[in-house]
Amino acid sequence: MIAVLALGLAAATTVVLRPGSSASTRVAAAGVVAASDPATPVVAPAPPPVSPSPTPSGPAPASSTPPAAGPSPRLGAPPDPPAQVLALVNQERARAGCPAVTPDARLAAAARAHSADMAQRRYFDHTAPDGTDPGQRITAAGYAWSAYGENIAAGYPDAVSVMRGWMNSPGHRENILNCRFSNLGVGLYRTPDRGGYWTQDFAAP
Repeated sequence: MIAVLALGLAAATTVVLRPGSSASTRVAAAGVVAASDPATPVVAPAPPPVSPSPTPSGPAPASSTPPAAGPSPRLGAPPDPPAQVLALVNQERARAGCPAVTPDARLAAAARAHSADMAQRRYFDHTAPDGTDPGQRITAAGYAWSAYGENIAAGYPDAVSVMRGWMNSPGHRENILNCRFSNLGVGLYRTPDRGGYWTQDFAAP
């Protein structure tokens, strides 16, 4: 079923596990439904969940929850949207009983690069036109993952609205509340016509 959102487009990948990890490799591509009218955005159908292994290795130990986004120490400085997304993710994870994810510069670099690439090459997908997928981008950024998940969105003006959109979609919510993940990188690239292209890259080492 296609759910209509108030703002923007969104799509999620399912968890992908490396061969030899605690479960077999499973990749489920999330199709993106293009809106015929840009003023009538849609969200792609959520992919099926990936069942946990009967003998999971368990999430990596998590650090303490990062402080919630608050006033910037520099008077008058605008809030940092990726930092706000991280804080909102950890609020939702705390409610669900999951450990906090900690920011990772490598995941953030992969997420920023994907947001910029989507905006500059005018596409909206987890797989780039050259065939590069999230796992390859995360690996290229230097992160050796055992599992990852990616959420993308476009057209949302701020952290609160994009998080609301993701949390209202089962596939995106599943990535946000996956207790296996221990790290997160958030990317944002703004354009005049589409607003923001957002990427969340979750992973576990």
